[in-house]
Amino acid sequence: NVHVKKSRVETALDIINYIVLTLIAIVTLYPILNVLAISMSTYAGYLRNPAMVLPMDFSLAAYKSILATPLILSSYKNTILVTLGGIVINVTLTVTTAYPLAKDKVRGSRGLMFGIIFTMMFGGGMIPTYLVVRSLHLIDSLWALILPGAITTTNFVIIKNFFESIPDSLEDSAKIDGAGALRILWMIVVPLSKPGLATVTLFYAVSNWNRLFDAVMYINSRNKWTISVLLKEIITDNSDLLADPSVINQIMPKTMQCATIVVTILPIMLVYPFLQRYFMKGIMLGAVKG
Repeated sequence: NVHVKKSRVETALDIINYIVLTLIAIVTLYPILNVLAISMSTYAGYLRNPAMVLPMDFSLAAYKSILATPLILSSYKNTILVTLGGIVINVTLTVTTAYPLAKDKVRGSRGLMFGIIFTMMFGGGMIPTYLVVRSLHLIDSLWALILPGAITTTNFVIIKNFFESIPDSLEDSAKIDGAGALRILWMIVVPLSKPGLATVTLFYAVSNWNRLFDAVMYINSRNKWTISVLLKEIITDNSDLLADPSVINQIMPKTMQCATIVVTILPIMLVYPFLQRYFMKGIMLGAVKG
């Protein structure tokens, strides 16, 4: 074995890199740990150390209050419906649109690609989009949070490039065995595209879960709020939306806000580890052609 000895300059650069990356990690993790600690602390504990990273006077009163409130449960239900329903529609449309264009199975595919890529540079705008949603009678409907963003160009490009990296010989073999286009797509191409599909699924899931602007603009009824809208209301000091009147004076607004933030981001944080192994591979393979 040949061991290459690092020079002093390289060693110094490695030390600097470790220091910088450690500082970045601390800066990134601190707000999360601070919010988590505050959400599990009492009012007196928060006053003693607002910059805490560990709970002071451990208490789950804020979580008990918000989880026992019908409004948070209905907001969670609406968000889950929008996220899961959206993912099914998002991924299905993205796959079925990308596959024929990736394999040149459609006449005028270049013109279609130009039209799709054009939407990355120019959007319809807020007012025209609102008028379209209103004309479809989707105002105050959860469909208004799903259909306008049913497919995004960035995710389409990732999947299209991923499909292009799959050898045509696999499809040719399936055709010889009598398989049709749909069977080839769902039985061969899709299973081989797990990294790319996991990547865009995560992108769509985060986008659907955090959909705030559309929810504020299109949803009027409180019982159709998503968790993002509810979080916005809590952060703007409307903590009485969740707390029981009998305990509202015992739980400080800051604790309620932090507990709601934790409840909001927790599902996405739990899902990410299951997709992480596909994530980087999907990004690298889907970002480059060939």
